[in-house]
Amino acid sequence: MPSTAHRGVVADLMRQHHTPGEIVRIARTATGWNQAELARRCGYSRSQISRWETGSSPLRDVEILRALAGVLFLPVEVFGLALGHCAGVSTRPAAAEDHKVSGDQMPVWEEQDPMRRRTLLAGMSALAGSAVLGPANPAAAAAAHPISALEKQLLVPPLTAGTPVEVARLRQAVAVARSVFARGRYGEVAARLPGLIGAAAATRADPLAGDDTTEAHAQLAELYTLTTDLAIKTGHDRLAWTAADRASQAADASGDLLTQATARRVWAIVLRRAGQADTAQQMVIDTAHALQPTLRCPEQLSVYGSLLETAAYTAAADGDRDTARTLIAEAVDTAARLGADGNHRYTSFGPTGVGLYQLSIARVMGDSGAAIEHARRINPAAIPSTERRARYWVDVARAYHQWDKPEHCYRALLAAEHASPDEVRYRKPTAAMTTTLLRHPTANRLPGLRNFAQRTGTAI
Repeated sequence: MPSTAHRGVVADLMRQHHTPGEIVRIARTATGWNQAELARRCGYSRSQISRWETGSSPLRDVEILRALAGVLFLPVEVFGLALGHCAGVSTRPAAAEDHKVSGDQMPVWEEQDPMRRRTLLAGMSALAGSAVLGPANPAAAAAAHPISALEKQLLVPPLTAGTPVEVARLRQAVAVARSVFARGRYGEVAARLPGLIGAAAATRADPLAGDDTTEAHAQLAELYTLTTDLAIKTGHDRLAWTAADRASQAADASGDLLTQATARRVWAIVLRRAGQADTAQQMVIDTAHALQPTLRCPEQLSVYGSLLETAAYTAAADGDRDTARTLIAEAVDTAARLGADGNHRYTSFGPTGVGLYQLSIARVMGDSGAAIEHARRINPAAIPSTERRARYWVDVARAYHQWDKPEHCYRALLAAEHASPDEVRYRKPTAAMTTTLLRHPTANRLPGLRNFAQRTGTAI
């Protein structure tokens, strides 16, 4: 926890004007950490930390700033995040430019590293309290089928009552939860979501003095959207349906167009998975059209581009190749207009993100060779988030699986596990591929396959 000296440094930072990079350097020094230690704790490379601190790489992305604030025990106000928004549409701060992704490999999060887990959320415990952060021992909760537990808590009303918190603190807690998801820690996210949702629902129903109810609606919508993302990834379709419906309701109550758009995107994915591809496609296209007149800032471009990606994949899954190609081409153009990979509104949209969708689209259309060609154009180390990097390797594995190349498939699954053990533990396609590999005539040429199956919970 922060020392008295550290609290004095924070007080000085609140009074003085510094660039975000200078704030990071001053706060890091006050904790006694070197750049490598901060890099280890926040999940970025040491060279990226150095570029931020020296100003050679602008530090403007609001989600990165919020994550750094949590790790460095800083209030978000130090970075000026309490003010400013994308005029006319967004109720959250808009980032003018995302960070440039370095070529350095981001450190892998060790499966048994409780210190790292504690560090990630240490700053939040002081800001938002246990009602926002959920279980006191998330690692223990994560070990006991947390996603199934989350499903039961959301599907069986009433939702656990929470305590209202300041909207600014709720917003940062949501950002930290998204950061944990981006690092591929799905069990930990699931363990915290009930408490977060309870706090957000209580804040919406009884906001503290001076807080905006519409922003509480927006944060609740974001939590339900995150729940939907998690449920889709792990194949919990009932949970996905429930969470997506609640996300849409909360988003509509917020009145924020971008919040509504992100909620509708995940709702469309749920509809497609339920066999309602036409309805899903119409919803995404209509939402994208509604955004077209407002494409002025990175947040708007990112949400618009993510809608195009979803529409393209939906068309591909429905067998409409021409529409899929047209839509993904427009997404490529939007990513070029954005200019860099980013995570505005938690979309992970940008040139690399579109490349990942091109890989997925080729695979779902059965073009395994084309999918691998798309994969070869992507540098896995340059994928901004652990979650997306693990998903990349799973898609590569699925393409090789379609192509009946078991050794390549297995190597890709091991790479996915290296990036995020939860990605192969909780996703149904990985279990199906592992079962097939175990039965393949070449299984004896795949060293460690049975151990891999045991680690990922696949029946042997």
